[in-house]
Amino acid sequence: MNRREVLGGLAALGSSTMLGAAGQGVPQRTLGRTGEKVSMLGLGGGHIGSSKLSDDDAIRIMRSAIDGGLNFMDNSWDYNGGQSEIRMGRALRDGYRQKVFLMTKVDGRTKEEAARQIDESLKRLQTDHVDLLQHHEVIRFDDPDRIFAPGGAMEAFLDAKKAGKLRYIGFTGHKDPHVHLYMLQVAREHGFHFDTVQMPLNVMDAHYRSFRDLVLPELVKQDIGVLGMKSMGSAVILKSNVVTPPECLNYALSLPTSVVITGIDSPQILQQALDVARGFKPMTSQQVSALLAKTKAAAAHGEYELFKTTAHFDATARHPEWLGGETPETRKLTSGS
Repeated sequence: MNRREVLGGLAALGSSTMLGAAGQGVPQRTLGRTGEKVSMLGLGGGHIGSSKLSDDDAIRIMRSAIDGGLNFMDNSWDYNGGQSEIRMGRALRDGYRQKVFLMTKVDGRTKEEAARQIDESLKRLQTDHVDLLQHHEVIRFDDPDRIFAPGGAMEAFLDAKKAGKLRYIGFTGHKDPHVHLYMLQVAREHGFHFDTVQMPLNVMDAHYRSFRDLVLPELVKQDIGVLGMKSMGSAVILKSNVVTPPECLNYALSLPTSVVITGIDSPQILQQALDVARGFKPMTSQQVSALLAKTKAAAAHGEYELFKTTAHFDATARHPEWLGGETPETRKLTSGS
């Protein structure tokens, strides 16, 4: 699938993955080759741990989201110093854990650090397993080498899967689509097939370091579950004043995504997300072209995709201890051998 085929097939791909009719709850889609059925919109873990929310309000929002049909829960070991996982763990008591597809992420690049973070996440989430665990912030070209190296994080993931602590494995990143492609290449070289990949998919991405153009066709080809994120760029895209929140969500949902993860930190934002999902109709290629024409000038230099152009969103850059020491590859480079 090339760029033209992605553009021309948006509506068909979007509708073919949809399992529920609009207006009858939140439609579900198939998560790649796993066969799992997940809500087309997922609740983002970053926003739900915000200090502007009380614990009780956050729990109320999460349970309302689940009751409203959102069954995909996103989280990460590093979100809000662990507060996001702690709150979600509390929200998933009283039978709610059985109603959701639970995902979290860890940042450790060594087997030891990843294993430690996995166990801490499970404790915070008050569960004996997550449905999906992802390598977080694969944003450097040496991240895949570290993850798949002997003694690397993938060994911890595979051990945890064998122990029943997780069901599926994926990775995330927000910086450069070429890093995603390299991660997929390294995985192939090790005989490993990812179940999911998470990446930015939004109305600006199509014009700058485009994950849609470079990575999305490869994921569709390999039947890997596509997790779209940053549909509004943590609200920065909205500051361009060229698109609305519903337009942002409808665009991302019209791509061949299994789930579009969106930040929800108030009952009003939750209702907005539910309304979009319940009334969703895939955009036509003409509608997509018109929308992207509106965003072209604003998107040209990545000004509204700060996760690509700055280190502001890079938690691992602030915590190099999570990444481990030098790899054999970096030692060769620094030694000149």
